[in-house]
Amino acid sequence: MTSLVPPGATVASLQRQALLDPVDNRILLCHALNLSRTALITQSDRVLTADEAARLSALLQRRLDGEPVAYIIGRREFYGLDFDLTPAVLIPRPETELLVELALERLPPRGRVLDMGTGSGAIAVALAHTRPDATVTALDVSPDALAVARRNASSNDATVRFLHSDWFGATADETFDLIVSNPPYIADGDRHLAEGDLRFEPAGALTDYADGLSALRRIVAGAPAHLERGAWLLMEHGYDQSDAVQELLTAHGYTDVQSWHDLAGIARVTGGRTLR
Repeated sequence: MTSLVPPGATVASLQRQALLDPVDNRILLCHALNLSRTALITQSDRVLTADEAARLSALLQRRLDGEPVAYIIGRREFYGLDFDLTPAVLIPRPETELLVELALERLPPRGRVLDMGTGSGAIAVALAHTRPDATVTALDVSPDALAVARRNASSNDATVRFLHSDWFGATADETFDLIVSNPPYIADGDRHLAEGDLRFEPAGALTDYADGLSALRRIVAGAPAHLERGAWLLMEHGYDQSDAVQELLTAHGYTDVQSWHDLAGIARVTGGRTLR
């Protein structure tokens, strides 16, 4: 295979190459050479060794083959924190920070919060790191995902209790002051599952293999038994699901049902309060 990095390539010349999006290119260059963004400038005349060129070529090829940058370098920033990633978990996305912000606004002092389907632990770790007074519990059905989440809690000095659970199965009769979730909500057969980064992410964390609402239905139906009176349930969902999720919440007796929009103007999170 022809190397994507020519002999004698310098850091400066590689920053100008047009193989990838400039941001992806810079991230992979920093990762391959173990350089900071500042060092890319101060060492612009540096000539890559043969080993460095081979390493960078391999990374560039993986990206050209479609693999997400976050999986290639094994990390992604979320809510100002650094998260380790593997293909066992979804890649945290900026729009999910809206769910964290809404949760923080509704989490009482020394409150108990449950994150359902935690994946990388991004939501739970962000909450626990920002609010060390809170008691944060996070669950997932995937042991591999929980292993990643535990590492992320440790590396970010966040105290989170992790449970291996299929939704509410391991929570027994526990109650919480807030429940949050970013569950699988893409409908089975949706064309987006075969496009872009989603091709590489765990399918079971993306789709419910049904109409996209089955996980949301289970959460909405089960949450009242685990929420204190007046506590909030907040859920992220698809770009076109806010009306359906509001209807689910209303049908189950939640109050103050509403949706919130992300920075792109998409109704991204819907929630309501229980009056049990």
